[in-house]
Amino acid sequence: MSSINAIASQISKQIDQISGLNITQPLIATVASDNAPIILSGVLLTLIVIYLASKVGSEIAKRLDLPPVLGELVGGVLIGVSALKLVVFPEGGIEASDSLIMSALQMLNQLTPDSVNSIFEQQSEVISVLAEIGVIVLLFEIGLESDIRQLKEVGIQAFVVAFIGVTAPFAAGTIGLMYFFHVAAIPAIFAGAALTATSIGITSKVLAEIGQLKSKEGQIIVGAAVIDDVLGIIVLAVVASLAKTGEVDITNVFVLLISAIAFLFGAILLGGFFNNTFESIVSKLKTRGNIVIPAFIFAYVMAFIGNAIHLEAILGAFAAGLVLDETDARKELDELIKPVADLLVPIFFVTVGARADLTVLNPMIPENRSGLLIATFLLLVAIAGKVITGWVVFGVPDVNRLAIGIGMVPRGEVGLVFAGIGTASGAIDKPLEVAIIIMVILTTFLAPPFLRIAFGKTKEIETIQN
Repeated sequence: MSSINAIASQISKQIDQISGLNITQPLIATVASDNAPIILSGVLLTLIVIYLASKVGSEIAKRLDLPPVLGELVGGVLIGVSALKLVVFPEGGIEASDSLIMSALQMLNQLTPDSVNSIFEQQSEVISVLAEIGVIVLLFEIGLESDIRQLKEVGIQAFVVAFIGVTAPFAAGTIGLMYFFHVAAIPAIFAGAALTATSIGITSKVLAEIGQLKSKEGQIIVGAAVIDDVLGIIVLAVVASLAKTGEVDITNVFVLLISAIAFLFGAILLGGFFNNTFESIVSKLKTRGNIVIPAFIFAYVMAFIGNAIHLEAILGAFAAGLVLDETDARKELDELIKPVADLLVPIFFVTVGARADLTVLNPMIPENRSGLLIATFLLLVAIAGKVITGWVVFGVPDVNRLAIGIGMVPRGEVGLVFAGIGTASGAIDKPLEVAIIIMVILTTFLAPPFLRIAFGKTKEIETIQN
């Protein structure tokens, strides 16, 4: 609805501009309908750049024996706001004139400043939506590749890991900021909450790439990351309410908790019904896409429900994958989804890197200096608060505790959401915002290679023992 209103507003502005022009003046790109092909051109150019960055980055990373997803993130940084400014988004004061792609389109199509700004916003929104769909597809694929029976076996361990992984960094971060840096209570609580998140998208992708997704460690990490995401959403609801009104809305928190439990457990318990219905539908369809289209319909329905009840859409997609993992068509479905994931998932990882503004690491900028000091503290808490979770796992012999802890470290886009909401609400100031962003960037980039190293050491020990 907001995009429709924006288009309507833009049309109104352009009609006013046209009414004041001489009939002989060029009217190129002054009518909203004429902007549609230019928006499409911007989207296509952006996708070309994203795919090139994704492929080049992942290939280089692979040759360096690093996780390909790290190459995609670095590729995103190079084409994003920190370097070439080919793929940028209207966030944090970024304008159309900062984008090389938009500058090229403006020159080629003789666009007015108002028109190019409107095109920039709409083109960026399209790319952002594609990135969101990409992570939904990724979590659907991860759900399909996970074993629901194994997840049930490590369910208690995953919950303990998630609980400690939320409470430890939250408490240490909040208390530390108040005690060592004399940060007020509400900003400290907000920053502490930003430490609780775990990016399930980044971790699960690395686990899949190194063949550890179905290991005991991989299942504990994925299960804990899902629970961690739910707990993180509840924490966000609490601190957002605290920042806005100064008090916590207990009713809202309770509703979120019940909704999350009912949604996830309901999907799993009703898995048999969903499977039978899915197989019945697939058997009756005779045209192309008879398996993959119903599967994506189910995934998107679950994602929609998750989003509608104020959880994450990715949780719904993951639950859908877990349910369909039990169907007879799972192996065929796995192969059919891979090409779709190959097209959409890189958009998510590259845009995460593109949004990472590394200028916050520059100590020559005065407002960054206090933020860098706080960031050092937050980074230590962010890493230690998650790494210790590996040592709370019980009842699982010969488990790689270090790998479990490192797997919970990356914050990714989830941490940036906390920072964005905190800034918008006025709960955190610029130095604290800079510190949170630095913590998110570094945990996101450090976790993939160290996760691979942690699993690599396990394999070396097993080889020596054998």
